[in-house]
Amino acid sequence: MIHVCSLARLHETVAATGARHVVSLLSDEAGVKLPAGIPPENHLRLRLHDISSPLDGYVMPEETHVADLLNFVRGWNRRTPMVVHCYAGISRSTASAFVSVCALNPQRDEGNIAQALRRASPTATPNIRIVSLADRLLGRDGRMVAAIETIGRGILASEGTPFRLDLE
Repeated sequence: MIHVCSLARLHETVAATGARHVVSLLSDEAGVKLPAGIPPENHLRLRLHDISSPLDGYVMPEETHVADLLNFVRGWNRRTPMVVHCYAGISRSTASAFVSVCALNPQRDEGNIAQALRRASPTATPNIRIVSLADRLLGRDGRMVAAIETIGRGILASEGTPFRLDLE
């Protein structure tokens, strides 16, 4: 299973879940100290901002970021949980959790995964750029983007509450 949280809740979420794999989606300005028990090879650090269109001075999610995420997730043995986090636990991390479940379950309906995401997190507002890039890389023909558009924007919050997204 995949757990999603903010940077502020990373250490407690890893401790509570027993996770041994972590994906961090943060800008270079946001530092992250790896929680105890997470070997460096089980940590993917993607340096990007939460934007969906180019903005001077910011790093927009690119295909290489999403390809690195997909490779990391496919290499995860799934014996212990994975934690995916960004600064607030609302956009980059929720997009990456959705993308990960889609990648690991090519037969599972994108709409069902998106609905499970919404049930798990009323604040989830997945970064559409990350979803769109993954949709193309996974050959989902726009279905991932359509599924996220169907659930719409989550309720406004400065920080999301940690939640779990099941793989099956």
